Formats: sequence, C-alpha cells, structure tokens
Amino acid sequence: MGPEQNIKRHDTDILILGTGGAGLFAALHAQQSAPPDTKITIAVKGLLGKCGCTRMVQGGYNVALGPGDTVERHFMDTIEGGKWLPNQQMAWRLCEEAVVRVQELENEIGCFFDRNPDGTLHHKAFAGQTADRTVHKGDLTGIEIINRLMEQVLSRPIERLQEHRAIGLIPTRDGAALAGVLMIDMRTGSFRFVRAKTVLMATGGGPSMYKYHTPSGDKTMDGLAMALRAGLPLRDMEMVQFHPTGLLAGDHSRMTGTVLEEGLRGAGGQLISHARQRFMFDHDDRGERATRDVVSRGIYAEMRKNNNPEQEGVFISMAHLGPENVRRKFKGMVQRCADSGFDLAAGLVEVVPTAHYFMGGVVVDVDTHTALEGLYVAGEDAGGAHGSNRLGGNGVANSTVYGGVCGDTMGADIRKMGTLRDPDEDKLAAEVERACHPLSRKATVVQPLRQKLQEAMWEDVGVLRTRTGMERGLKRIAEISGELMDLGVSPENLAFNLTWHDWLNMRSLCDVSEVIAKAALERENSRGAHFREDFPEAGELDASYFTVAQQSAGVVKMERHAVDFSIVRPGETILPEGEPETLVIST
Repeated sequence: MGPEQNIKRHDTDILILGTGGAGLFAALHAQQSAPPDTKITIAVKGLLGKCGCTRMVQGGYNVALGPGDTVERHFMDTIEGGKWLPNQQMAWRLCEEAVVRVQELENEIGCFFDRNPDGTLHHKAFAGQTADRTVHKGDLTGIEIINRLMEQVLSRPIERLQEHRAIGLIPTRDGAALAGVLMIDMRTGSFRFVRAKTVLMATGGGPSMYKYHTPSGDKTMDGLAMALRAGLPLRDMEMVQFHPTGLLAGDHSRMTGTVLEEGLRGAGGQLISHARQRFMFDHDDRGERATRDVVSRGIYAEMRKNNNPEQEGVFISMAHLGPENVRRKFKGMVQRCADSGFDLAAGLVEVVPTAHYFMGGVVVDVDTHTALEGLYVAGEDAGGAHGSNRLGGNGVANSTVYGGVCGDTMGADIRKMGTLRDPDEDKLAAEVERACHPLSRKATVVQPLRQKLQEAMWEDVGVLRTRTGMERGLKRIAEISGELMDLGVSPENLAFNLTWHDWLNMRSLCDVSEVIAKAALERENSRGAHFREDFPEAGELDASYFTVAQQSAGVVKMERHAVDFSIVRPGETILPEGEPETLVIST
C-alpha cells in the first residue's frame, strides 16, 4: 500500500467533524436552518455519542439563572477569570446564549437537570464565580447531555461516518477556500475524501501530551494540528488548563489523571499535604475555591516541597462534610474513587494537577467563521472565549452555545453558496503521503515515545515554566519528533491498525506541543494557566496581548496581538441594567 492507492470520493453539503456537544448541536441547528434538501454528514473518530470530552463532563453547565445572578455577572467572572485576555464579544455571547441553550436542552432535547424543592434549577458552587451558577445532573452532567443529543441526531436523516479519522483540511487550488477533508476509514484502513460546502471542525482539544491528563488517549489535538498545517492562525496556544484534582492511582492505572470534579472543593472539600496540613490559604485568600490555575500552582508548589517520589501528589479530604452526605451528593465521584481502591467519602484520596482543557485554538469570529472560506470552528478547537483560564462549567456551555451558533451560521451561509469546490489534488496527495510515511519502515511500537513526550511536557512546559526549561523542552520535542519519523507500522492489515493510529496521534501531539512551547516562550508574563517563574508578574492589564501562531513552509512564527476591550476595560465593570449594545459601565 502507498500514496498512489485509490481514494474514495464522497460529497455532502455540510460536514461536521466531531460528535461532542458542539458537533451534535451544530447538526441539529443546521438541519433546522438549512434548505430542506441539504445533506448533512457527521464524521467521528470513534462512535457517535460514545467518545469525546463532552461525555466526560462531570461538574455542570454555567448559566445565569440563579437568584441574584445576571448575564453581566457571568460575563465579568469570565473576563476576570480569563485575566482580561478573552475575546469579549465571544465571552458575552457565551454568557448570554447559555441561558437560551440550557432551556433548549431541557425543553427540546430532553435533558433532566437537578432541581431544588421549589422546582427551580439547582446551581452549585464552582471556583472563580461570584454566584452559584453551575447547573448539573448529579456529577454526571456530560453523559446526560450527550445521550439526549445523540438520541435526537439518531432520529433524523443525518448521514454518519463513524470510525472515520480526519487527517487533512484540503483547500482549493488557489487556496482561497476549503474544498473538503481527507479521512481514514479506520474500519478498512482506506482513505476517503469528503467534499463539502461548509465544514465544522469540532474535534475537541485533549492535551494528552502531558504525563497527567484527563482526556482519553485518543484525544490528541488532531484538529489543531490540521489547522496548523493549513496555515490558519492559532491564538493563546500557551494556555493549557491543569485541573487541580486529577486522581493519582499509580503509573500503571488508566484512571490516573481523571478528574475529581470541582464541585468537591466548591462544597467544602479540603486539600491536605502529606504532613496532613491544609495549605491553599498560603497561596490565595479563597483557599480551595480559588480558580483552577491558582489551585494547580499551589498543589504543584507543595509537591516540589516534598521532593519524594513516594509522596508525589497531595490529598483531597471530604470526610468532615459527612460521609453519607458526600456519597449522596457525589455518587459518581465516590464510585470512581472506589473503583481505584479509595474512599472519597470517609478517607483521603491522592490528587495531582492534570492537563484538562485547552483554552487556545483557531482564531474565529463570533459566528464561528475562520480565515478560510467554508471552514468553521466551535468548541475546544476554537480560541478566544476563555482567554488565559476557563472557569469550571464554562466548557460544556461554550461547546453547546457555539455548536448551535455554528449550525445556524452554516445553514444560512449555505444558501448563498453554489456548487461544491474542487480540491488541490497536490495537497490531497501530500496529505495521503504524510499519513503513509510509517508504512514503509520497520514495524515497531509507539507508546514508549509518547511517554517520553509526556515527561518532557510535564517537566519543561507544565504548571510552572521558565525560559531555560521551555528551551530544553523544545529540544526534547524536536528529538522525539525525529525519532517518530524513524518508527514504522506494518502495512499488511490497516483495518483498525491501532499502531498506525498511535503514530498519527503522536504526530499531532508533537506538532501541537512545539507550538505550545513557542507560544509560552513568547509570553513574557504570567496570566491564568500560564505561569513563568522568570516573569511572575501579570503585566499591565491595559496593555494585554494574546499570542498568535501561524505555520508557513513548515516554520511556526509567533506574533502578539493587542486585546480589543470592546465591551469593558480593566478597572471597569458592567452594571446589570445594561443591554449588550448600550452597556452601562462603572469605574
């Protein structure tokens, strides 16, 4: 088998990559807004509704519906939590439309969220928020949302390409627009090129290039790697969110790194050192309820004090809240810990900061358009809404809000589009050749190399960063990338050839890891998830900038762009009496 093999050709009108909250919502909204004869196709690396990160959401969904809460307060929490780096138009739309979307989830999609005795939605406390605004279904919110969305999609005439891995965004010959997407049909190992008038990239993030990470191992930043090769600008790529409390179940357990949700700390959970002392109030007046970046740094600093491989993490303690109360309120978390041999309700559970969410992504406008005509991006693949730090509960809200926005936008845009576009056949052949690279080399295994990358990123481009460490990390990434190009995969049977996909996963992770490190070197201050020990100050908020990475001829270049304070400036706040166009500002 080689690059010259026959490529299957497939046409559709609207192509959606990914079946998380963004992809499924986009499919439903596109069907409502597009002309009746529009063909809609969903492609997913795994099985529809059974993979991705939205399904793994535990904590909940931020929406300003609680007593005394307002969209303006939610917006200000998002801006301040993001350390004044968010795209303010995107952040406002997220907070405003979350109210609409959560009602749609309940009344049209069929979700059931927890309620108070009076019938109102129950809101629990999450860090960094001035009101309890996280709507939830116990601590298994994502499963509820995805299951109901999946039912809706399966009941409609939407074409499904399951176990199809997207590997390349293929432009037209003049490079002015997107013609379609090259995929691998994982069931056969064959290539399929799908032309489409509009394409939504909602493949999710997944910073699994770190030693401790929450996403499943098949989440490998494929979308951002494809966007990078397509020459699209990527913003905030240094902003990797570490969730403070990832389960530490041992190096040989796949449960290591999985999240113990933020609601545990919101409910009063305490972080305890190996000396059995609380320590978070040494780092922030809010203690355990500080934002994720602050708590992660506090835990990491405590870990460095130990310098003992037998005492790597810290502990979370819930027993003082009453074991039966904890078992009732956090059934999913208690069971998850029990599966790994820990008693969350009555004992101590060891935790460690774990790479959880990626605030960076493709530069988009508030309607999800990108710089490439025909390509739209929503969910974790899109940058801008969160700035340097995502508030817990804003992730699934972001995916579902902008998934719906994108579906509406594509449905409207497609009415103005003509015929399908023809691809640049040279670019198509180059992407096939790129994927086939390991098939002509001696077969081996890839996993040890992935572990090397995870160690390098954790040690050199992790929770606390320095120029020396990141420069060392870039050298390690380059060496690992070189080693990867020498690894091979047996071409005899490419159907569900997991070693081949391990290799492709590693290629994506190496490409994106390089950009993370270069963006982190470019930011010479500390904001949100990005903390440099050699530049510990946040810098002037009025002079805030975000980093933009763009690849040309295989070389990644970095720029700084000034933040547009289009709604509110540092030192100002929004009064709830305002409307989006006529916001009342008080200093």
